[in-house]
Amino acid sequence: MMTTKQHQQEKSYDPRDSTLKFVNRKDEITGDDYVSLRAEMSCGHAATPESVTGWCYELLRQKQYKFTCPADKNGRRCGAEWTYQEVCKMACLTTKEMQELEQTMAELAQPVKQCPGCRSYLRRTDPTNLRVLCTTCCDINGQPFEFCWQCKNQWRGPQPRADRCANHNCTNETLELLKNCPLTTLFGYNDCPSIRACPTCGTVLRHKGTGCNNLTCPTCMSEFCFLCLKLTIICEEGSLCSVVPRQTSIPTQTK
Repeated sequence: MMTTKQHQQEKSYDPRDSTLKFVNRKDEITGDDYVSLRAEMSCGHAATPESVTGWCYELLRQKQYKFTCPADKNGRRCGAEWTYQEVCKMACLTTKEMQELEQTMAELAQPVKQCPGCRSYLRRTDPTNLRVLCTTCCDINGQPFEFCWQCKNQWRGPQPRADRCANHNCTNETLELLKNCPLTTLFGYNDCPSIRACPTCGTVLRHKGTGCNNLTCPTCMSEFCFLCLKLTIICEEGSLCSVVPRQTSIPTQTK
């Protein structure tokens, strides 16, 4: 999880950017009235790149990975949700900042599961390890209790494999789906897997075949190319895109 960060670099909008709607109102996120250009967010409130950047980092510090407008609207907080693409544009995010935000959003989006021993809910500290130690069980019973994150049964077997524990019913249905999904033709590219796991957080997605080859993950809000599985910003920097085969592992966000 990232810590509170001060953004020392000055950011400003390009006055020649015709896709932005510039306004003369004060920055309605911070209440400041700077000389720098203010542009209107999709919700109609005026902001600067610095204020959007600072507010989004603050939301992540509060463990919220959905970006909502904090501006006043008739005596209440606006609360309109900004898409990740809008945040990237309106905050003038650098590549490093986008990587930081995407990593933190993926960490916050990690699911919780119920321990089969004490029934308490917890998150994995290591998203690559299926073997989970429940500290609540240790506190209650005075002895460690480990269970499998995948099948949610008491852990059996030696050190964890990448895909299962030793319980006979422990299978990763998502991984099997990725390995065996049908191939299709997408945007002129043949033999493209019809189902992909988000390269940032592992959320499984299916492309509808319309629009473009990029998808935005609804869990971590990363935008990636469905063909090559690179983040869109990286894919678009290259001259050619290529289809990577079916995935044989589920991506997880590691620290």
